Amino acid sequence: MLILASKSPRRVELLKEAGIKHRVVPSHIDETSSYRRPALIVRELAYKKALSVALKHPGSPVLGSDTLVYCKGEVLGKPANKADALRLLRLLNGSWQAVHTGVALIWLEKGVFLAGSELSRCKTRKLSERELKELSGKHHDKAGAYAVQDKDDFFVEKIEGRFDTVVGLSMNLVRKFIKQAGLRAPGGK
Repeated sequence: MLILASKSPRRVELLKEAGIKHRVVPSHIDETSSYRRPALIVRELAYKKALSVALKHPGSPVLGSDTLVYCKGEVLGKPANKADALRLLRLLNGSWQAVHTGVALIWLEKGVFLAGSELSRCKTRKLSERELKELSGKHHDKAGAYAVQDKDDFFVEKIEGRFDTVVGLSMNLVRKFIKQAGLRAPGGK
């Protein structure tokens, strides 16, 4: 059975919606990268997450993922606290940003090592300082300090690209890697 190297409820839900059976074994890696390009950062971190779990479960395919927001020349991950969330939201306020999501599938027993990344763009609404302060207390576990999938979070005005990439798991990469690894896909062989 596929292992998801993440405890993210959003990633779990995307896999469930796609009918992909899995179990959750969170990775506990240091989420730092020596890369500067966002696409390479998320690909590396997704790979490191998958590998850290795969080393403990060599007989199972392991899926890792990582997401970051890139805006005005700055890489934005998860906020450290409410003050940092407010700083991120002010930077993003009324602006276009790139959301990069990396996906990796590692299955040590079969010699499978796959990794890739996807990009979507988001435009945020221009919110008042009061609205930004209110939002800054909500999403400390998400890159950029906002949640596009949250019905109460009206910060994102427009998305160009895939919604699931912004949520944090590019399902077309997941399906592609599952097929390349020879796993049974829902409704497939």
